[in-house]
Amino acid sequence: MTTAHRILLTGANGQVGWELQRSLSSLGTVVALDSKIMNLADAEAVRQKVREIAPSIIVNPAAYTAVDQAEREAELAHAVNAVAPGVLAEEAGTLGALLVHYSTDYVFNGSGATPWREDDACDPLNVYGATKLAGERAIQATGCRHLIFRTSWVYGARGSNFLLTMRRLMRERLELKIVADQIGAPTWCRDLAEATALVLSQVGSPMSGPAQADPWGIYHMTNAGETSWHGFAEAIQALDAPGETPARLLPIPSSDYPTPAQRPLNSRLNNDRLERTFGLRLQDWRAALALCVEKA
Repeated sequence: MTTAHRILLTGANGQVGWELQRSLSSLGTVVALDSKIMNLADAEAVRQKVREIAPSIIVNPAAYTAVDQAEREAELAHAVNAVAPGVLAEEAGTLGALLVHYSTDYVFNGSGATPWREDDACDPLNVYGATKLAGERAIQATGCRHLIFRTSWVYGARGSNFLLTMRRLMRERLELKIVADQIGAPTWCRDLAEATALVLSQVGSPMSGPAQADPWGIYHMTNAGETSWHGFAEAIQALDAPGETPARLLPIPSSDYPTPAQRPLNSRLNNDRLERTFGLRLQDWRAALALCVEKA
């Protein structure tokens, strides 16, 4: 982008939002809002705040992400994950702004072993996935300029995520049973944020613009490679406590760890469209994890 932008960023204190505050700063003025300032569950408040700020770009990493709790709080999850993105999209369309939104591998049912493509049929297994899919469709229905980045297994050095949970449990317990039949790509929130900024730096630039004239739509954006939750835990342990007596990490099937929300077994996402359009491919998940642990 050749001109400075006014960027409205939601979820400023979340793990992705926190990283986006830094990565987006080179593109313009970032107005970073947390849930206290803009509660996504209040559609009218969202609408008024967007009109007050009048951004040229809206970046929305905020979401209701408590997957199991969503089974009991479907209405709240729908308000945040489905209604609010639609409101942001409507206002973006009115302003002529670009909306960047994040979605999830949970829009798919997890069948097979082939990485999911953007145009594969969606069939979420749980309320969280269903509300995120509804958010995607609400955005698309407005016709606004939008980029929707589906990602998976997001973690970082702050917030609540698998990396931090495992580091704590490995100190507290001698043995951990970890699901080994769900496969996906752990994705470092900093890589997500930096890739987002790189995409935005291309959009609208005549010299370094994307390969296609109309780049709007859905893209998969994850770190490269794949593993199971058990494999992810093993990699965390290898980096975290090389000299200590490690906790035993026992692989188990999903059936041995029942949860209120069913999880997809195959969370692999095909990132080819991102690379084809913007020339971007995120680094391997193991390299990203090592950097995250090193910088934590």
